[in-house]
Amino acid sequence: MSSQLQGFKQSCTAARKWRALRGLPQNQLQHRRNQLLPNGRVQVGFCTTKSVTLSNIKELKELVGEDAVLTDPEEIASYNVDWLGQYKGNSKVVIRPKTTEHVSQVLAFCNRERIGVVPQGGNTGLVGGSVSLGENEIVLSLSRMDEILSFDDVSGVLVCEAGCVLEKLNDYVKTRGFVMPLDLGSSGTCMIGGNVASNAGGIRFMRYGSLHTNVLGLETVLPDGTVLDLLSSLRKDNTGYDIKQLFIGSEGTLGVITKVALATPASSSSHNVAVLGLKNYDTVALCIARAREYMGEILSACEYWDEKSMELVSENLDIKEPFSQRHPFYLLFETSGSDNEHDVEKMNRFIESICTEPGILDGVMAQDMKQIDELWSIRENITVALKDAKGFTYKYDLSLPKVKAMNETTFAVQEAIQRSYKYPEAKVLQFGHVFDGNLHLNVWNPCYSLELKELIEDTAYTYVAKNRGSISAEHGIGQLKISKLGYSKPEGAIDLMGGIKQLFDPNKIMNPFKVLPPANSR
Repeated sequence: MSSQLQGFKQSCTAARKWRALRGLPQNQLQHRRNQLLPNGRVQVGFCTTKSVTLSNIKELKELVGEDAVLTDPEEIASYNVDWLGQYKGNSKVVIRPKTTEHVSQVLAFCNRERIGVVPQGGNTGLVGGSVSLGENEIVLSLSRMDEILSFDDVSGVLVCEAGCVLEKLNDYVKTRGFVMPLDLGSSGTCMIGGNVASNAGGIRFMRYGSLHTNVLGLETVLPDGTVLDLLSSLRKDNTGYDIKQLFIGSEGTLGVITKVALATPASSSSHNVAVLGLKNYDTVALCIARAREYMGEILSACEYWDEKSMELVSENLDIKEPFSQRHPFYLLFETSGSDNEHDVEKMNRFIESICTEPGILDGVMAQDMKQIDELWSIRENITVALKDAKGFTYKYDLSLPKVKAMNETTFAVQEAIQRSYKYPEAKVLQFGHVFDGNLHLNVWNPCYSLELKELIEDTAYTYVAKNRGSISAEHGIGQLKISKLGYSKPEGAIDLMGGIKQLFDPNKIMNPFKVLPPANSR
């Protein structure tokens, strides 16, 4: 039996052992994650990493230059905490390479020395995927690799480095008549390498599809330092396994994405946005069906939020509400096309049709770009308002096969909290990308409670599993959802994922203890 295949089998066995431990209380799991071993090594779960020494730091500086290695606690503080402030690492070293060669040298060194590596882009993730779990890992920031390498004005293919900020890329292609297929609320900070590594979704998913569709090629560096050049700009390539797809959504556990080739669609000259106020959630499904009927080919986004979300944004961020009074639910529709007169007519016909339904309480259509931006700002700032609110917010990013299941899941969580009689101030909010079944379920409470967290997750994830949904529609697994992976993936699939990890990263240095249950193949 080959050593790689043997490692694959051992990894699968270790993954099963981890699942047996998932029921342990958090304090016992944390104890398992911090057991000192001989020779300065620290055992975390079933994996072994080595403490970073002064000698290691000196050698890393020799590889990439002193200016690329940060060790000052004040300088590296922002790299050790996630955007929400809920995950705090303790890495003592941050490396900021400027070239793929530097990334290769760093990974080869860390692989040889058994030092954990946490790849980091804009650090805007919501599941703790870009933050270390301890001080025995270095943070590898791609922020200095931010060059746009090429753009084809005919095909719309963009090639750039992984550290390019999404907003910068969108501004660049926009002046050339194209648009990025991805748009996020964090576009001013997030980086394309991190977007690809986490398979980010966003509000343009409905129109342009996922990054699995739009990424044409990648350059990645494997854990042993090997540079894998898959930077093709071909739209069709049927030559065996599509290896690049493994890195999309891998969250840095298989290697580091350094360059991206991306298909950008032509931009639309016509944009229209309308918002409806709804009496109840049952009307949502009706509106979606009617929108498909009247605006099918030009429909580019469909978002929804509830009254509590509207209240939060209006009162915490002073954002203008679309109507004079609040409604239980809101639906935002956007169209994108090439003939504004045609598109406006189609949207007007849709609004005229739907407003005769008893569940529609109000409606407004933006008259210019300023009003379009104002309406979009409501939806885009819900997460910001939750972040700024005092207290603690439990965030869940769920994918469900039916529109009605989104509200049913939210209602089930709300009922479970009410039946406990322990959290009278808790608020359950729902919003998301309703057309593709992506529910952003958020529960706000004045303070953190592990018991409340378990209550929410037992209820929500059980409902998701029953409906063959997913516990992560677009945010990923990170360190937040490792123990919950079984709700969405069968045991055989998790074992196969562990085997792939073993083949790519036998020393387990890449983003340790993220996505997969820790596995020890020794």
